[in-house]
Amino acid sequence: MAEEVKEVVETTEEVVVEEKTEKKPERKSEGKREFRPKRNFEPKKKLLDERVIDLKRVTKVTKGGRHMRFSATMAVGDGKGLVGIGSGKANEAPEAIKKALQAANKNLVKISLVDNNRTIPHDAHGTCGKSSVMIKPAPKGTGIIAGGAARAILEIVGIKDVVAKSLGSNTKVNVAKATLEALQSERTPERIAELRGKKVEEL
Repeated sequence: MAEEVKEVVETTEEVVVEEKTEKKPERKSEGKREFRPKRNFEPKKKLLDERVIDLKRVTKVTKGGRHMRFSATMAVGDGKGLVGIGSGKANEAPEAIKKALQAANKNLVKISLVDNNRTIPHDAHGTCGKSSVMIKPAPKGTGIIAGGAARAILEIVGIKDVVAKSLGSNTKVNVAKATLEALQSERTPERIAELRGKKVEEL
């Protein structure tokens, strides 16, 4: 009986030893990750050109003291007759410019041009406040004869030959708006014929 007990103990010990000596399955070594070069992300090209018409610091005097802010007026255009003007105010200049650009993009208008966007169809006159601007078409090679805010608007529209004269007040914002008003009043012969219900030859 004692011998049977010893045999059972020995066999159980062997099983325990075999269980301990069992090797764990080897993990497959993961290969090193392949080096992937970073893609060169090019910044998106701006669809519209931007021009600063006016950027100034404004002060509001209150009972608690003076509050300084920045006021910006921007113009955007594609150089093919599309243009817009917007204004914005903020505590910092970059934020004011950003707001002005957003406003300008919401106020885009299409200007009627002739001769492959070279000049305007006819004389025009625009006013804003006490500012007044007169624009006239010019022959090829004349260039843009204008100054200040009026020149900035005419350049961003894409006009190559034009003569402009600022009359009255020289406030930048008003001059820019008066120039835009004059440009909006431009009509091509085709447009006039369409409004009158006639052909271009009948005009």
